Amino acid sequence: MKPPVYLDSAATTPMDPRVLAAMQQALTAVYGNPSSLYAAGRTAKSCAEKARRQLSQLLGAQAEEIFFTSGGSESDNWALKGLAFARRAAGLSDGIVTTAIEHPAVLRTCAWLEAQGFSVTYLPVDAEGFVAPMALSHALATAEAQGRPVGLVSVMLANNEVGTIEPVAELSAIAHAHGAVFHTDAVQAAGHIPIDVAALGVDALSLSGHKFYGPKGTGALYLRRGLPIDPLIHGGEQERGLRAGTENVPAIVGLGCAAEIAREGLQEEAQRLSHLRDWLVECIQRSIPDAFQNGTLDAARQLPGTLNIGFAGVQHDTLLIRLDLSGFAVSAGSACSAGSLTPSHVLTAMGVPEERAKEAIRVTLGRFTTEEEVSAFADCLEREVAAMRALVKI
Repeated sequence: MKPPVYLDSAATTPMDPRVLAAMQQALTAVYGNPSSLYAAGRTAKSCAEKARRQLSQLLGAQAEEIFFTSGGSESDNWALKGLAFARRAAGLSDGIVTTAIEHPAVLRTCAWLEAQGFSVTYLPVDAEGFVAPMALSHALATAEAQGRPVGLVSVMLANNEVGTIEPVAELSAIAHAHGAVFHTDAVQAAGHIPIDVAALGVDALSLSGHKFYGPKGTGALYLRRGLPIDPLIHGGEQERGLRAGTENVPAIVGLGCAAEIAREGLQEEAQRLSHLRDWLVECIQRSIPDAFQNGTLDAARQLPGTLNIGFAGVQHDTLLIRLDLSGFAVSAGSACSAGSLTPSHVLTAMGVPEERAKEAIRVTLGRFTTEEEVSAFADCLEREVAAMRALVKI
């Protein structure tokens, strides 16, 4: 049996063979505790520090500004809770601003913070999924006028469902002008588009290794040097006393290797994926009537391998099953919301009608996606959409 054609890289990516090889070496040869002072411990610490440097180079950061975590969800939780409580303890403003299209790791953390007495404002987005800088300015000015200024702003760098790349540099400048710190969830963007934390002006940034061909259960949080933050996990003195727990060195080695591979091939791979995505869109538009695309049509402001598209009269749940049976793995949106009967919160926030939202699928191409696979998928999609529409007419 042929393996399925995997077109859901936004959910997770297969591990790069070079990453696996680096981890296998570490699993057998690097067994020491990085906190130990003898040779085996020093070797483990050296491997972890190399990975820290590799991640810092991917982000344009300093190595000491990188903290290892278990993944994007922990990084988001730590950034929001740690920064919010640190500012409250210092007697600073405790208002928070985020957006309606964030990943659940941010939205549910903000909901929890609301229950702890923090004030949270959720910014709207336009029909393409963009946050308007003027909307942030208005929210911050309104909060100040009400006597409860905002201390923390969190806006994702790129959306995981429609691929929209937010104007984070402009948004962070506005936040700083109002005295707020700025966090961005870059889980979907890291390793796929150029990131420079200084150019973006962000104070904290979350990423996850399994989104750019590294191991699952690995991630990192960038924290601008000197930024006060409370720990999320208490215990030992690992990660400079901010994130307790003995480091998973082989996984960290894999994360660092994945970051280096991504950085070295970033531009070339982005161009290749953009070409494949645009070609797929052309095939769909040519062969399938009444297809519609969600998100921006500006390729420069969209993740290179992401396509959110729907077909009038074709429910995505049935279409996904038919595609799966035909050997193609795609999704309807975030894997973290799979199984939900409610329409995508991202598409809803963008003003997509409920019926259209239930007709949309997300296709995300990756490093190992070939032209032949995209061509075969386009042909299969044409057949399945036509077959489903014919069934409705019977």
